[in-house]
Order: sequence, then C-alpha cells, then structure tokens
Amino acid sequence: MNASVHFSPNSIAMQNPELLNNISHQDLRVITRRGAAWGDAVMSCLVTPDEFRKLQVHYPIVFQRDAQGQMQPLALFGLQDGQNLFLDPDGWTVPYIPLAMQREPFMIGVNDDELRMLVDMASPRIGQGAEGVAVFLPQGGSSEFLEQANSVLKALHEGLQATPAFVEALVAHGLLEPFVLDVERPDGTHGRLVGLHTIHEERLAALDEKTIGLLHQADYLLPIYMAIASLSNLHTLIRLHLAQEA
Repeated sequence: MNASVHFSPNSIAMQNPELLNNISHQDLRVITRRGAAWGDAVMSCLVTPDEFRKLQVHYPIVFQRDAQGQMQPLALFGLQDGQNLFLDPDGWTVPYIPLAMQREPFMIGVNDDELRMLVDMASPRIGQGAEGVAVFLPQGGSSEFLEQANSVLKALHEGLQATPAFVEALVAHGLLEPFVLDVERPDGTHGRLVGLHTIHEERLAALDEKTIGLLHQADYLLPIYMAIASLSNLHTLIRLHLAQEA
C-alpha cells in the first residue's frame, strides 16, 4: 500500500446516462442489494457537510483535490483502490451509507436550468428481467422506491451545491493541512496513503472570536468538528485493513 486516495468515478460520473421517463423505462428495475457486484467496492466517495454528523460515527472524513484542483470532502472506506472495508457478504456492515452511494444508479442532470433525473443504464444495479425493484408502477406512476431515490438525489444535490462555499471557508482560514497515513504491518513493513488533507486543529483553536462567529453563523462549525471527530475511525480502518491482509 503506497498510494494516493481519490474518490471513485462511480460516486458521481455516469457511463451511459439516460433521461428517466415512464415510457422508455416502463419496465426498469433496480437491484437494491449491497455488495461488490453492484458497485460498492470503492475506496472512498464524495460526501457533503450536511452528512458529516452521520458519517463521523463510522468513516474517516478527509479532503482531497479533484482533477480540477478543487478540494473535496470524502468518506474513506478503504486504504487501496477497490477496497471497501465496510462490506461483507451480507452488504454494508454499518447503518449509514453516504448519499453518493445510496443514489446509484440515478443522478440529477440540468437541462435548460431544470433539474432532471438521469439513470445510468450501464450501472450493475440495473436489473435484468424481473430482477430488482420496479421504478414505475404498472400504470406509469412513480413507485415508492423512485420517490425515495428522488429524496436522496435532492439531498445530495443541495449538499453538493453548498459544499464549495464550506471548503472555500476552510481554505481561506488555512484550516486544511496535508496528512499522510502511515500503516505499520506486523512484519515491520509500512504502507503509506498520501494526498489527503484534514482539519488543522491548532489553527482552528487559534482563530479569533470574530472568525469563529462567522463560521458559526454559516453553520460550518458543526461539520468542522464532526470531521475532526471522524478521524478516530482511522484506527478502525487500519485494523480492518490489516485483518484483511492477514
């Protein structure tokens, strides 16, 4: 293990997007089971500050620059590509799954300033025949499953819209610092995970009262402290990784 973490293209990008409609996709079914076969075996995914309270119970929350150089918050699931240490044969081992993973195989697209629901027909979650949950009712109306998927997409979209301002505030106040995760194996060898950033606790503690007040007014203090608290989960991640290697 000597790698740079990145969020999986699976967490946002689509390979074969189509505008969802009850005519072309009248018989569409989606597999809701969880596991590697359905795209859950990823090292990390994009997350939003609104999720940090739920995320910090299970996952380390870190930050990394994307391909455009913009800092993004991620939930870390593993320490190498294709590794999700929160998966077992029965699915996810923790109750909260990040929105970017929940939303599969759907995504919001923008067409003439209108939000539209897209479906990735190349997703492994697309059911074959009678496999999976029906997206539309026989009469063409939305199923309960589709309504729930809409709610997930709405929450994810709103969170992604608010994320850049949150990250900009962290960067403006110098609150992100590079972080290298060094894992010592039982045989004495080391693995390193690079390219990550975390909240700089000393700089946060040194902020003046006015700046703290501004962060509080923007509702940024809670996700900041949740991100800090989440780092205790790195010990769990390392333990699970070493157990898997063994």
